[in-house]
Amino acid sequence: MSLKVGIVGLPNVGKSTLFKALTRKAVDINNYPFCTIEPNIGIVEVPDERLAKLSAVSGSKKIIPAVVEFVDIAGLVKGASEGEGLGNKFLQNIREVDAIVEVVRAFENPDIIHVHNRVEPKEDIEIINTELILADMETVAKRKLKTIKETRSGNKEALAEMAVLEKIETALEAEQLAYTLLEHFSEEEKKIAHSLQLLTAKPFLYVYNVSDIERALAPELESRPHVKLDIKIEEELIEMTPEEAEELGIRSHLGDLIKRAYALLGLMTYFTTGEQETRAWTVEQGSTAPQAGAAIHGDFEEKFIRAEVIHWEKLVEAGSWAAGRDKGTLRLEGKDYIVQDGDVIVFKV
Repeated sequence: MSLKVGIVGLPNVGKSTLFKALTRKAVDINNYPFCTIEPNIGIVEVPDERLAKLSAVSGSKKIIPAVVEFVDIAGLVKGASEGEGLGNKFLQNIREVDAIVEVVRAFENPDIIHVHNRVEPKEDIEIINTELILADMETVAKRKLKTIKETRSGNKEALAEMAVLEKIETALEAEQLAYTLLEHFSEEEKKIAHSLQLLTAKPFLYVYNVSDIERALAPELESRPHVKLDIKIEEELIEMTPEEAEELGIRSHLGDLIKRAYALLGLMTYFTTGEQETRAWTVEQGSTAPQAGAAIHGDFEEKFIRAEVIHWEKLVEAGSWAAGRDKGTLRLEGKDYIVQDGDVIVFKV
């Protein structure tokens, strides 16, 4: 399952430095706007201590973790929805990601230019969200012109689409992100909304770039889904050995971001383990056993017979697959079984 998370924000807030720390890739982090033009792309492992423990039980030759693709997108400025800065390129790149990590500057440093010559996290968020909302309003308006012609003939699908468009339009006019509506939509309404490829329909996670991750920010900032990072420290940690970092008493918090980004998309992990490999598989929460099997191969869903399932902790406790079976903690499940995060599964097809 390919997962793509876009890193966005105003110029010079720490996007590319964060990307460098996440992916350990060399990127341009010069101190001027738009130093990122074409998006940088990197694959990041999802930290998961369960893999090593399962591998030890199975004596696996290799471990394959779940991954997230992070995309460092060009800095956005006010007017992007009308083509200012690299607006059109920015908006197109962000349409292609599954979720948005919005980096917000919350530190003072006179040596690092702020595109608006001030540090106001709330205002920076409003600028970005407003540009995304304006772009979505244009998308909705164009779609309404097309759909309204079809409603005149009484087309039921067109009438249902128009109802969704009007709900979204009302929310956008009230400066609400379309994502806030989705949890209240029916499955059919969600399908219509997703077909629009709205920028604000993607889940958001805010990364506050701070100089002290323990310090509380304004309540409005704290109430948003967020992670606090000292991105400069994260960059410095790249050059240190684990021993040096431990001696200085500092540790990376990037794992918190990666896990939150993974959870943000409503995903979970199940495992397969054996002598050849222990592997994490990414599936949507609520997936049935056949649906989860499709992550390995499409035939696993179509030709599913049953699954042998054991929770990873029970397998580690038992010490082997056979011991888990003897203890009764290994069980057989059918096609209606809802896979749980941490399940270890063998599919029978």
